[in-house]
Amino acid sequence: MSLQQECASRIERLQQRLQQGDLDGALFIYPIDIYYYTATRQNATLWVPADGEPLLLVRKSLPRAQQEACGADIRPFPRSKEFAPLFAGQRKIGLTYDVTPLQQFNYYSKLLPDCQFSDISPINRELRSVKSSWELERMRYAGAQLSRVFAAVADMLKPGMREVDLAAEFEANLRRIGGEGLIRMRAFNQELFMGLVVSGTSGSGGGFFDGAVTGRGMSNASPHGASEKLIESGQPVLIDYAGVFDGYIVDMTRMFVCGLLSDKLQNAFEVACQIQDQVAAQLKPGAICSELFAQAAAMATAADLGDCFMGPPGEQAKFVGHGVGLELDEFPVLAQGFDMSLQAGQTIAVEPKFVFPELGSIGIENTYAVTDQGGEKISVLSDALISV
Repeated sequence: MSLQQECASRIERLQQRLQQGDLDGALFIYPIDIYYYTATRQNATLWVPADGEPLLLVRKSLPRAQQEACGADIRPFPRSKEFAPLFAGQRKIGLTYDVTPLQQFNYYSKLLPDCQFSDISPINRELRSVKSSWELERMRYAGAQLSRVFAAVADMLKPGMREVDLAAEFEANLRRIGGEGLIRMRAFNQELFMGLVVSGTSGSGGGFFDGAVTGRGMSNASPHGASEKLIESGQPVLIDYAGVFDGYIVDMTRMFVCGLLSDKLQNAFEVACQIQDQVAAQLKPGAICSELFAQAAAMATAADLGDCFMGPPGEQAKFVGHGVGLELDEFPVLAQGFDMSLQAGQTIAVEPKFVFPELGSIGIENTYAVTDQGGEKISVLSDALISV
């Protein structure tokens, strides 16, 4: 399938949902949504009518959008008085409220005073969660490339080096093979710089990041990821990175140690792998996300590790897997209270982890595609803990 055909298919599926919702169309202002439907990430606003050709109104760069965009009438963004006539006869318009700032909502409300807006965030996120064969090809490539970098860590890691130095080598290797580096996140107040390297107790503390492991980071202004801490023998080294290629994200975690791990950490790692494998086997259409999380949590509790599952005690994340694609935090989420059923083609990073305040963090993470046979592993490297 060509990119032109891919975008046309996405627009067609969206228009079907708009018609089912009795909407006249959808207005997109969030860049990655516009990219998804048009294949260009320029500064623009996209109007998708419930029937007919989409309209892409470009602020900057119009020439580049004209070169890149698929399946849309491309025009410069009009002056305010010229905007409303483009929507003559349109009354019910969908917006993605999850990523529309109040200022922007007010702006478009003034431009289109006769229109009634409604939230289509759930529809948009559900549509984007199901990956086409075209998208899956790109994610498999991303998984293979990210696995290449993880496979080289054993040659980089030395006792006594700083976490940030190991992170720098990892990131440089990832960039050299085409990693784009930009980790897009949809959730408000979440941000991430490529990934993290944590060792020993630098991986034990809580933090703002909505995940099991945060890391100390380099300052209070950037409290996530690697720090200047030295990596010591016998300490767990958790490396969690997202590889981005052609816009698509694959998320992985692997464990390393200089020397040997304690029996407690070794046992926790084995339990994490068992949880991951159990969840991955059930990544089939119809499986309920919240039930998969409950099973994972029950396995952690049965292993007497429930109090440190998915975060330090008192700051535990309430999920064990999250959708990935053009963003790191897509649907679906294998989480408490998320009762959505899985669909074939969804891609999910499964990441059971344990955080011990006195020892550090340990766990595993791989990205899978939902299939009738269970999860297809996209991050193809062996899960084995590596000792150097």
